[in-house]
Amino acid sequence: MTYSSKLKSDAQERIRHVGVGRKADNKKDIPIMDPKRLLGSVKNIIAVSSGKGGVGKSTVAANLAVSFAKMGYKVGLLDADISGPSIPKMFGIEDARPVSSLVNGKQLIDPIICMGIKILSIGFFVDPDKALVWRGPMVSNAIKQLVSEADWGELDYFVIDLPPGISDTHLTVVQQITVTGTIVVSTPQQVALADARKNLDMFSNDKIKVPILGLVENMAWFTPTELPEKKYYIFGKEGCKRLAKERNIPLLAQIPLIQSICESGDAGAPISGTPNSTTAKAFMLLANNVVLECKKQVSTGITNVLK
Repeated sequence: MTYSSKLKSDAQERIRHVGVGRKADNKKDIPIMDPKRLLGSVKNIIAVSSGKGGVGKSTVAANLAVSFAKMGYKVGLLDADISGPSIPKMFGIEDARPVSSLVNGKQLIDPIICMGIKILSIGFFVDPDKALVWRGPMVSNAIKQLVSEADWGELDYFVIDLPPGISDTHLTVVQQITVTGTIVVSTPQQVALADARKNLDMFSNDKIKVPILGLVENMAWFTPTELPEKKYYIFGKEGCKRLAKERNIPLLAQIPLIQSICESGDAGAPISGTPNSTTAKAFMLLANNVVLECKKQVSTGITNVLK
């Protein structure tokens, strides 16, 4: 049996134990594990989210993880976007196939290590050319397995690339893990900002209360390679900056729209790994600001155990 088949069969088995067809709003029907039992050796857990797709959320997650690693931190990266896993492509490891090993008497998945980062994605276990048609509970249980049945070890930062929008996956993550905080990625375009507001509202919900570390404005402006000093505001100017001010949350970074970001992602070599590039510096600024915000959250003792 392939590990993708095992994930699916295990997810189906767990669904049978929970009980299919019962009311979703009945808290007794939601298997909530003690958050302290999962990722107990991880110091900071960062959820990277977006209100809609196409705003570069996975690009931000990948380059944030690389920047953390360049700073000397121990880093893990989980691609939790089950329907559209793109992290393997961005790191050039689509053909990687994780194996399992015995750790303290338990079989655990060994994450793929690339650029000094421990990486897991459902993309390692499924056919990239076929749609993954799973029901919400199956997706949630697959995520739980990738978190709880992997040998993540001791990490300073664990980055979770969430799917866009609002879904069962988001609830699963905040139910199972004590998230240090979330980053919301958006373009400055008003259409994208409208969905970013919904994302912010979800994490601020009284029943979830995940600390919001701040906003990242991606594709903030376009800079042609031949005119590095020029800025063309294709999607509007400083939309995230205004939203951050409105919500009284930090604007963590403004990432420009540069061709090399796309090319490096397609080539499997995140731009943050390029020495001294302007864009790499922008992602390093983001990483530094996230570190500062995480320290604030840890010092206040804020957690997000779902009520």
